[in-house]
Amino acid sequence: MEMSFLGNTGLKISRLGIGLAEIGYQLTSENILEASNLLNTAIDNGINFLDTSTCYGVSEELIGKTVSNRRKEYILATKCGHSPKRKPFEKHPEDWLPLTVEQNINTSLKRLKTDYVDLLQIHSCSLEILKKGEIIEALQKIRDSGKARFIGYSGDNEAAVYAMSLGLFDTLQTSFNLVDQKARQNLFSKVKENNTGLIIKRPIANASWRPAKRPIYGTEENYIDYYLDRANEMIELGPFVDEPEDSIELALGFVLSHNVVNTAIVGTQNHKHLLNNIALLNKGINLDNNLINDLYLRFDKLGDDWVQMS
Repeated sequence: MEMSFLGNTGLKISRLGIGLAEIGYQLTSENILEASNLLNTAIDNGINFLDTSTCYGVSEELIGKTVSNRRKEYILATKCGHSPKRKPFEKHPEDWLPLTVEQNINTSLKRLKTDYVDLLQIHSCSLEILKKGEIIEALQKIRDSGKARFIGYSGDNEAAVYAMSLGLFDTLQTSFNLVDQKARQNLFSKVKENNTGLIIKRPIANASWRPAKRPIYGTEENYIDYYLDRANEMIELGPFVDEPEDSIELALGFVLSHNVVNTAIVGTQNHKHLLNNIALLNKGINLDNNLINDLYLRFDKLGDDWVQMS
């Protein structure tokens, strides 16, 4: 498995990470065998970057129940800021309060059966919240207490640009894929300048590029429709040269062709999909530069008003 150092942290991580929202929402706390099979397979095959969140259903609980005994073998990242009282995909008045962040990390550590996380990230709060500074101070306090080794911001657009301007975060997690390329225009240069760790979410764009069927997971979030529409518009401009037959190979190859990207996290609860993704990385994906430039040109031509999907 190809590895990369996560910015200035010194953490050596797999360039293919695993996003664990899906197991949190699709499984229950009783699906221990299924979660164990998925997570142990990932670790056994070289994936050492696990990304979750306190608000991803039973995700943290399943991690704790299945792979906490292998804690030294993986880098553990979680997110905070959402009130435990909030309903999925809805806001709550107690979101982003310093007390909520402190409650989040204590709950996460208990569920994950560990004394610390390697990375604690603010979970996509607004620019307004970031500018108040209270939530950043809360993260710094947690880091200084030893409950988190490093701190990061997870989000997009203006808030991500502002977060990167502060020089306070060790990492950025942001959207970047074939149909969501704004990060290369407004974030990558600052990430390179500060040697900030860069974690890419949604690298395969929920399989929106020539999907065999409409994606199911994530339909609560309207970005799925936008991604499908964008993909169709880009494809309608004509055939590509030397495009891989496998759309997942194309999507992952595009994202990982950018050296600034330390890891791309792909979420799945499907054991077969996980192994296919690992096989792609292990064989090596080398997209033709002309194909990458064509993807740039199509996005730039069509995507003036295509913001990063939060």
